[in-house]
Amino acid sequence: MKKLAAAVLISLLATPVLAAPKSCEELKQEIETKIQAAGVTSYTLEIVSNAEVHDQSMVVGSCENGTKKIIYQKNG
Repeated sequence: MKKLAAAVLISLLATPVLAAPKSCEELKQEIETKIQAAGVTSYTLEIVSNAEVHDQSMVVGSCENGTKKIIYQKNG
Protein backbone atom coordinates (compact mmCIF):
# COMPACT_ATOMS: atom_id res chain seq x y z
CA MET A 1 0.00 0.00 0.00
CA LYS A 2 2.85 2.39 0.82
CA LYS A 3 4.43 1.71 -2.57
CA LEU A 4 1.18 2.57 -4.34
CA ALA A 5 0.82 5.80 -2.36
CA ALA A 6 4.42 6.73 -3.12
CA ALA A 7 3.93 6.02 -6.84
CA VAL A 8 0.81 8.20 -6.96
CA LEU A 9 2.56 11.02 -5.10
CA ILE A 10 5.57 10.91 -7.40
CA SER A 11 3.40 10.95 -10.52
CA LEU A 12 1.42 13.93 -9.22
CA LEU A 13 4.62 15.83 -8.51
CA ALA A 14 6.05 15.03 -11.96
CA THR A 15 2.96 16.16 -13.89
CA PRO A 16 3.72 19.93 -13.77
CA VAL A 17 7.20 19.27 -15.11
CA LEU A 18 5.76 17.44 -18.11
CA ALA A 19 3.30 20.27 -18.76
CA ALA A 20 5.89 23.03 -18.50
CA PRO A 21 5.67 25.40 -21.48
CA LYS A 22 8.52 25.44 -23.99
CA SER A 23 10.66 28.48 -24.48
CA CYS A 24 9.97 30.47 -27.64
CA GLU A 25 13.39 29.68 -29.08
CA GLU A 26 12.98 25.94 -28.45
CA LEU A 27 9.55 25.89 -30.10
CA LYS A 28 10.79 28.00 -33.02
CA GLN A 29 13.64 25.52 -33.60
CA GLU A 30 11.20 22.58 -33.61
CA ILE A 31 8.97 24.37 -36.13
CA GLU A 32 11.97 25.22 -38.34
CA THR A 33 12.98 21.56 -38.36
CA LYS A 34 9.50 20.52 -39.54
CA ILE A 35 9.39 23.22 -42.24
CA GLN A 36 12.81 22.25 -43.58
CA ALA A 37 11.82 18.56 -43.55
CA ALA A 38 8.87 19.52 -45.77
CA GLY A 39 11.33 20.95 -48.31
CA VAL A 40 10.53 24.64 -47.81
CA THR A 41 13.71 26.67 -48.29
CA SER A 42 12.64 30.30 -48.32
CA TYR A 43 10.60 31.34 -45.29
CA THR A 44 10.61 33.59 -42.23
CA LEU A 45 9.72 32.61 -38.66
CA GLU A 46 9.37 35.43 -36.18
CA ILE A 47 8.55 35.57 -32.47
CA VAL A 48 6.15 38.44 -31.74
CA SER A 49 3.89 39.62 -28.95
CA ASN A 50 0.17 38.92 -29.23
CA ALA A 51 -0.48 42.58 -30.02
CA GLU A 52 1.76 42.37 -33.10
CA VAL A 53 -0.25 39.56 -34.74
CA HIS A 54 -2.32 40.99 -37.59
CA ASP A 55 -3.20 37.77 -39.42
CA GLN A 56 -4.07 34.74 -37.28
CA SER A 57 -3.55 32.43 -40.27
CA MET A 58 0.20 33.16 -40.04
CA VAL A 59 0.46 31.90 -36.44
CA VAL A 60 2.19 28.51 -36.21
CA GLY A 61 2.94 28.42 -32.49
CA SER A 62 2.30 29.98 -29.11
CA CYS A 63 4.86 30.33 -26.33
CA GLU A 64 5.65 32.01 -23.00
CA ASN A 65 2.31 30.92 -21.58
CA GLY A 66 0.41 32.31 -24.57
CA THR A 67 1.85 35.84 -24.38
CA LYS A 68 3.86 35.46 -27.60
CA LYS A 69 3.24 33.87 -30.98
CA ILE A 70 5.47 32.46 -33.69
CA ILE A 71 4.43 33.59 -37.15
CA TYR A 72 5.37 32.01 -40.46
CA GLN A 73 5.69 33.68 -43.82
CA LYS A 74 6.78 31.93 -47.01
CA ASN A 75 9.12 34.08 -49.08
CA GLY A 76 9.17 34.21 -52.85
